[in-house]
Amino acid sequence: MRYELQIALRYLRARRRDAFISITTIFTAVGVMLGVAALVIVLSIMGGFEASLRQRILSLTPQVEIQSYAGAIPNYGDIEARAERLPGVAGSDPFIVGQAMVSSSGGISGVVVRGVQPERAAVVTQLRRFVQRGSLDSLADAAPASDGVPPAAKDGTVAIGTTLADKLKVKIGSPVSVVAPITSVNDSELTTRTGHFVVGAIFESGIAFVDRDLMFIGLGGARRFFGRQDRVDGIEIRLTDLDRTEVVTAELRAMFAKSYRVSNWMEFNQAAAAGFRMLKRVYALVLLMLIGVAAFNLVASLIMVVMEKRKDIAVLMAMGATRLDVRRIFVLKGMLVGASGTAAGLGLGALGCVLLSHYHFIHIEKKIYGISTLPIEAEPMSFAIVAVASLALCWMAAVYPARQAARQMPIEIFRS
Repeated sequence: MRYELQIALRYLRARRRDAFISITTIFTAVGVMLGVAALVIVLSIMGGFEASLRQRILSLTPQVEIQSYAGAIPNYGDIEARAERLPGVAGSDPFIVGQAMVSSSGGISGVVVRGVQPERAAVVTQLRRFVQRGSLDSLADAAPASDGVPPAAKDGTVAIGTTLADKLKVKIGSPVSVVAPITSVNDSELTTRTGHFVVGAIFESGIAFVDRDLMFIGLGGARRFFGRQDRVDGIEIRLTDLDRTEVVTAELRAMFAKSYRVSNWMEFNQAAAAGFRMLKRVYALVLLMLIGVAAFNLVASLIMVVMEKRKDIAVLMAMGATRLDVRRIFVLKGMLVGASGTAAGLGLGALGCVLLSHYHFIHIEKKIYGISTLPIEAEPMSFAIVAVASLALCWMAAVYPARQAARQMPIEIFRS
């Protein structure tokens, strides 16, 4: 062990006349610990909120979507076959989407109607775990009654969100009417079409606009209602790994050239993703300043140590210690204090994350956030970044007192 480290460790041990300095050092380490713990926990909570929102959004929106600039897609089977040959593509699902007005005896609301195939659509497969009442199997054409769902009405059954169901004052089996604008084949005439459905499933995703504005029906019923015949509005692509989203999107754009528009989930949700990134940066910056306040308490603590140890510094320099050696002693002392506070803060933060994820003793408003407890997504990289940032701040705080100690003149100290 180098003698600089031995001296730095010795300066950390309290003597009777240095008790005040040692207590100040302890408080500095505790401040660093609390700041690190707070930053780790907040970053884990923000990561949990982001992961929860991303999971719920991806459950109800396409991962990658192919649409034609010319409108509806007639030869969607060929496009599906070509897309599914790409590495990273797990499957594809055609869909129809349109705007409509849905009404019941208790209310009326505008909705986005999405026609899907319940037996293989990725959206519906993910949506199943959000179903509160009824069954998504009722969306299939000519589906038999199941789980209390009556036989399909004239145009089939629909799945709606809890917010929309409360607004319309409907329940499973309630009839609803859907009115949609329909454009003729040659786009020269706009008419309206009315469909009669029953509510077959009610879901709650926790995403306000989805539970309020989105309605699912079977693909066959959507074709008949919107007059698409053998055409679809787009094709949803499912991925084996979301990390390959940009790669698969680029390959699909190259494959279909300029005839089709290829979009992915990151482009759909740019606002939400950007908002969470900004919040994480703001919270991280604020809490990093808290660590900085605690770390720069080291400045006062080390300056007091330098003043107290002036004679020791003079003796060391008289015995041959260089200014660099003296500077290293006090930098090491500051880093030891910062490292102990940082390590304790990381441990306290990890313990807090474990307690929050297992015991759920903090509850939040489910109607606002879609979840009732704080989500936790602790990432090792976040812990590492916080540790490095904390140690860097402690090092910066220790540099000035260490330089002042190295500037001491032994002769002047001995004369005094």
